[in-house]
Amino acid sequence: MKENNTTENNLQRKTSTGTLLNSWKAVWVVLSDDGLEFYKKKTDRSPKGMIPLKGAVLVNPCQDFGKRMLVFKITTDRKQDHFFQASHVEEREFWVKDIKRVITCLDGGRKFARKSTRRSIRLPDKVNLTELYALMKDQDGGVKELKLEQESRVFNHCFTGATVVEWLISKEKARNRPEALMLATGLLNEGFLQPAGDLSKEGAESGEQTVFLDETIALYYFADSGFFCEGYSSDEDVLLKEEFRGNIVKQGCLLKQGHKRKNWKVRKFVLRDDPAFMHYYDPTKGDDPLGSIHLRGSVVTAVEFVPDAKKYDVDGDLFEIITSDETHYFLQAAKAEERKEWITAIQAVSKSGK
Repeated sequence: MKENNTTENNLQRKTSTGTLLNSWKAVWVVLSDDGLEFYKKKTDRSPKGMIPLKGAVLVNPCQDFGKRMLVFKITTDRKQDHFFQASHVEEREFWVKDIKRVITCLDGGRKFARKSTRRSIRLPDKVNLTELYALMKDQDGGVKELKLEQESRVFNHCFTGATVVEWLISKEKARNRPEALMLATGLLNEGFLQPAGDLSKEGAESGEQTVFLDETIALYYFADSGFFCEGYSSDEDVLLKEEFRGNIVKQGCLLKQGHKRKNWKVRKFVLRDDPAFMHYYDPTKGDDPLGSIHLRGSVVTAVEFVPDAKKYDVDGDLFEIITSDETHYFLQAAKAEERKEWITAIQAVSKSGK
C-alpha cells in the first residue's frame, strides 16, 4: 500500500533472468517499511509484485550487465535476485541509502519511515542550508580543513563532527549543542557534508534517519572539496598528495577498460583542474584511489571502436584519453550527452592545468 512518507519513483526493472524475457522495463517503485513494491504505472491501486527486504542483501553498484552502470541488486533471504536501474548516479545512491536503512531497521526489529529532512529533524523553514554551507567553506571564518590521521590512514581536507558543532555555536548559528547537531544533520542529509571515516559512515547509514556525530573521532568533509584518504593504489605506488590539491571539476561513474586483462569495470572518476589529474576509484570500496591519470598535455577524443570491446559487450559512447607519455585509456559513458560533457571538461583541464 502506498504511503506519503515512503520513497517512490520510476526505475528500470529487469523482468526476468530467462533468455526470452531478459529485458528492462520502467516500473513505479515504492519503498515501504518492510519491502519494495513495484507497479506497472503510478496510478495503479495494487502492485504487480513485492520484494521483502528482511534478511535481504544489497549490492551496489551491480556490475552484471556490461555497460549498464546504474544498476543495484537486491538478493532476498530466499536467494532470489532482483535488479533495478536508476536514471543517474545520485538517484541510485538515494535509493540505495534508504533501502539499506530499511534492511537495517528490519534486522534490528524497528520500523522504517522516510521523512523529509526538515520534518525528521525539525529544521526551521527560515534556515537556508545553502547559505550556511557557503559560510562554513569561507577561507577566513569557516570550518578549517585539516589533515588528520586515524587507524593508519591519513584523511586530507577534513574535520571532526565536534568541530562543526562548535563552529555553529561560535558563529551564533545555534544556541546550544542540540541545535547545532540538528543543523549539522540537515547539512549531512542534504549532501553538503560527507562522512569520511568508518565511524561517521556508520552514523550516516544508521536506521531511521541519518545521524551526525558530535565527536572528535568522527570525520567529515565538504562535498565539493579536495578530500582524499592517503593510501596505496592497485599497483602499490603511493599517490602523491599534490595530485589532490586541485578543485573538483567533474565526478561520476564510467566504465574503464583494464590495461592488463582488457576487461571492463565500473569506476568512479574525479577530475581536478590544477594540477590536472583524474583519479579513479572502486565505488564499492571506499576512499582509496586505484590510480590516477595525469592530464597535462593529453588528448581526448570520442571513438567508435575499442580493441576487445565486443568480447565484453561494450559499445557506444566510448572515448579515449592519450596521455603525454603515450598511455591509452578507454572509457565509456552511459549516454552520448554524458560522453560529450566528460570530453569537454577533460580537454579544458588538460590545457589549463599543470
